[in-house]
Amino acid sequence: MIELRKIYFLCLTILLPFLGFGQNFSLSGRVMDFDSREYIEGASVTLRNTVYGDLSNGAGYFLIENILSQKYNLAITLPGYNTYEQIIQLKGDLNLGNIYLVRFGSEGTGAALQKTIRATNVSRLLVERPNFIGNTIYGIAPEPKKLEGNFYLDNKWNVASILLYRDQTVLEGFRVRYNINSNTFELMEPENNLVSTMAGLRIQNIVWMDSSYKVPRYFVNGMDFKEDNVPISGFFEVLVEGDLPLMRRTKAIFKESNYNTALMVGNRNDQIIKRNVYYYLKGKDLFEVPKKRKELFKIFGEKAAEMQAFVEENEMDLKKNGSIFQLFTNYNSRFPGFVPIMNQLLDEGD
Repeated sequence: MIELRKIYFLCLTILLPFLGFGQNFSLSGRVMDFDSREYIEGASVTLRNTVYGDLSNGAGYFLIENILSQKYNLAITLPGYNTYEQIIQLKGDLNLGNIYLVRFGSEGTGAALQKTIRATNVSRLLVERPNFIGNTIYGIAPEPKKLEGNFYLDNKWNVASILLYRDQTVLEGFRVRYNINSNTFELMEPENNLVSTMAGLRIQNIVWMDSSYKVPRYFVNGMDFKEDNVPISGFFEVLVEGDLPLMRRTKAIFKESNYNTALMVGNRNDQIIKRNVYYYLKGKDLFEVPKKRKELFKIFGEKAAEMQAFVEENEMDLKKNGSIFQLFTNYNSRFPGFVPIMNQLLDEGD
């Protein structure tokens, strides 16, 4: 009888550490593209240093089952995207909701964006455990931050004429939107309103009728030009044609939230801010328009003095983009055959 008791207690001693881990739980969520908000298929979802894992399906969903209750480091990876990581404490079935992956090469996806992603992960954990932190007095979790703005050059649909590189094919009648970040065009078919996407590298140039100003706008592919001897990805709007063309490139910059919870100051949400950069074209080479007056007038060569006189006579403020537009229009009008594309600079407030 004594021997049986010894065996019982020995077995109990061995099994006791495992009794608290008898319950298994599931972990689920959906993987999406940060820019397009489209579902991502084939993303690898793993709990680091364990055998647990899954691949996201065609709708972006993943499901990992029979997981022991403890703390894990969740990692989601996919070629071409930044790795997503999150610390989770599994105490029951957990649905993480939508998880966004950010593409490599996206504007603003450096250290600042990585920091924002991790901050978002921490925020999610705090929302799930509202009494842990947040408003420490009342136990209220902070409001999740949002993303303000979008990556479209123009959020509205504009009727366009599209010239493709291949066979110089022209597409007519489509309504389009251009995603700056992914360098893709969304095309809406004229009859059935179906939307498809086309990579920017397939399009040589595009003209669309601006739905707000009711004037045509001309865009050319940066691959046909060079900056510092390197072809450029993305599209440039031709503002002034002629001997020294003026062109504009719009960039979408990701700006992370600078909200201070303790002081309740700053911007609570992340933002996408669009900024215009102006270039002049010599041959196939693009150069950014100089900011300094002295350097600016130099680019007009033998007509530099005339252009300086034009600016002074009209009391132009060269810090304003509209003045740069007028200056290049005036310069190119001094050469035979000049035909203005537009009479005023559109979206000057951008």
